[in-house]
Amino acid sequence: MNKRSFLSLIILIILGLGCRPISDSTLATPWQASITPTISRTPTNTTKIASPPFVDKDTPTMSPNELISPIDGMPQVYVPAGSLRMGGLDIHADKGDELPAHTVSFDGFWIDQLELTNAMYMLCVQAETCSSPKDWASNTRPQYFNVEAYKDYPVVHVTWEQANIYCSWANRRLPSEAEWERAARGDDFRNFPWGDEPASDKYVNFNNLVGDTSRVGSYTAGASPFGALDLAGNIWEWVFDLYANEYYKNSPEHNPLGPETNNTYQRVIRGGSYQDGGVNLRVSKRGSALGPNPNARYDDPNRNGEHSSKIGFRCLTSK
Repeated sequence: MNKRSFLSLIILIILGLGCRPISDSTLATPWQASITPTISRTPTNTTKIASPPFVDKDTPTMSPNELISPIDGMPQVYVPAGSLRMGGLDIHADKGDELPAHTVSFDGFWIDQLELTNAMYMLCVQAETCSSPKDWASNTRPQYFNVEAYKDYPVVHVTWEQANIYCSWANRRLPSEAEWERAARGDDFRNFPWGDEPASDKYVNFNNLVGDTSRVGSYTAGASPFGALDLAGNIWEWVFDLYANEYYKNSPEHNPLGPETNNTYQRVIRGGSYQDGGVNLRVSKRGSALGPNPNARYDDPNRNGEHSSKIGFRCLTSK
């Protein structure tokens, strides 16, 4: 090979390397929740992501009534066995939906202290168990789920099925609506998690005062009797139960799980959202949204159920 041919070969090799297609691994990616997030009992804007120690449910290291999930860093609070006067107890009670008020008894359980965050949900997506939220925006933020600034904000635009899959992945489950109401009301007859004072921005994100989600745990004055936060306002929360508006007429007296079937595939949501007025934040208020319909055609857009910028979830662990 003469000198000119050798130089031409070298130039072709260099050009070929420069034009090589970029692999997927070299593309810019959104932030990754590569370590487990934890949020302090009284969250602040300086809360950092850290990897929590393993916590055994029988020997919690925080206090007798608190533990941290070793899977996603979620702090949980304990709700002891007891009973609840479930249903509407005030003049706003919906006669077809919240009545009759009835007494229900429970075994003890641990419930997530906070609503499930974007960072926690991202862990399940990265584990290739959960699918991404159906929309990565929130009400006013075009980019939300994949933005580090909102990692400690509640995940939204997840269907009931996505929420259920997440809780299973995290070795927990969705709460029943009775368990949810027990965690919110406690042992007395209060109408809101914090008591009977009307809703205000001291206690809750509601009535479009913020216009979008708030960082989880921002309203510590609105804590329930057991220490759970954001059970009112911020976002509606999926619970396990199928919805039936007259279910309370024949609800079981111990650990009710909702009707076994319904014809609409509606699932119960609880707690109200950042857009709702105070009447929808009452602990007895029931809402519903479309859950998965396994009998729908595969091309039916409603097959997987509804999702919304106003709906998220939290999980629960049976004792």
